[in-house]
Amino acid sequence: MTKFITLIFLLFFSVQASASYILIPMDAENQKEHLKAYGITYWTLERQVKVKWLLNYRGGSFLMPNSEEIQKECQIRGVSFEVISDSKTEEILSLISSPSQNMEAVVLEKAPKIAVYSPKGNQPWDDAVTMVLTYAEIPYTTVYDKEVLSDQLLLYDWLHLHHEDFTGQYGKFYRAYRAAPWYIEEKKNAEALATELGYNKVSDEKLAVALKIRDYVVGGGFMFAMCSATDSFDIALAAEGVDICEPMFDGDPSEPGYQSKIDYSKTMAFTDFTLERSPMVYEFSSIDMTSKRRIPKETDYFSLMDFSAKWDPIPTMLVQNHTSLVKGFMGQTTSYKRDEVKANVLVMGENKTNSEARYIHGIKGKGFFTFYGGHDPEDYQHRVGDAKTELALHPNSPGYRLILNNVLFPAAKKKKQKT
Repeated sequence: MTKFITLIFLLFFSVQASASYILIPMDAENQKEHLKAYGITYWTLERQVKVKWLLNYRGGSFLMPNSEEIQKECQIRGVSFEVISDSKTEEILSLISSPSQNMEAVVLEKAPKIAVYSPKGNQPWDDAVTMVLTYAEIPYTTVYDKEVLSDQLLLYDWLHLHHEDFTGQYGKFYRAYRAAPWYIEEKKNAEALATELGYNKVSDEKLAVALKIRDYVVGGGFMFAMCSATDSFDIALAAEGVDICEPMFDGDPSEPGYQSKIDYSKTMAFTDFTLERSPMVYEFSSIDMTSKRRIPKETDYFSLMDFSAKWDPIPTMLVQNHTSLVKGFMGQTTSYKRDEVKANVLVMGENKTNSEARYIHGIKGKGFFTFYGGHDPEDYQHRVGDAKTELALHPNSPGYRLILNNVLFPAAKKKKQKT
């Protein structure tokens, strides 16, 4: 009997010793907390432990060395994980490396330093990125115009642009909210900040910020933007040196014939768009599809494109998900007119029914940018003043996963994109 018990113990410890890796599954059936799983991966990278991102394997799973510390952290955060042996790990990696499989194992090397461009204090809307970073327990630093203009972006690997208007038109909220206390206060604060920084107009100061952000990307940075921060950013770049603001925004009339003076060569993502001239219209340009959409909420989905994991690992990373269909959601800028997206910009998510791009990615200089239409992936038509989304109710949100793919993207050891 004693020998039998000893044998059982030896077998047990032998199995434990051979269980050398932790697999965090990211498929629909086996992960209880998709969003927090990204936080575990980031937390592991912070401890100088490399992680393998298994592209297209069980929803884009994560593989890391086994340790009691990582197991405990997964248990604390409610993240599903599997302890697997060396032989099982080799079997998985062998499958992934097979030329017949559209899969790839990408090494994540370090935890990227994250900055969120956002004004100080509470805003009358919430930001999906800051909410999901907080929920996933991924640390970030808030920066705004002073930090950007003093070149502090160089301290960060990844930058998110919060709900923002880089054109100096205060979000085109004039018609509906010009008498609202928050609008009046925001306008006053923006003007005071512009004056403090040495600019005569908010539009001039915002352009200077947009140019600094552009230079950050060109120099090798990663920039992610959602909603109106996407098209307003490109419009500001295209309108450099041209006054497109009406008197209620900057105190003097817009420049006559300004549409003909727009320089599309200066933009990152969009081209041939027509600006919305009226300050009474809640829209920046023809880029956005919000007012052109005829899709019922019940059938509003967009599809993620399928890329070659081995040849195009970058877009493959950015579309990792446990479903290829993602629920649509609205915003000031909901989606992009397909034929106003530049030919060299990759469409990664689209609604073919409405001929609109929802999720796009491009290269600028040595850096990368991703634009994601809509405001909140789990709030279909988020309005000013609405309560924020409780992500604990949406721990497996496919729409929020796309944001977190971008957060981890700078951690990857880069391979040259082939197409």
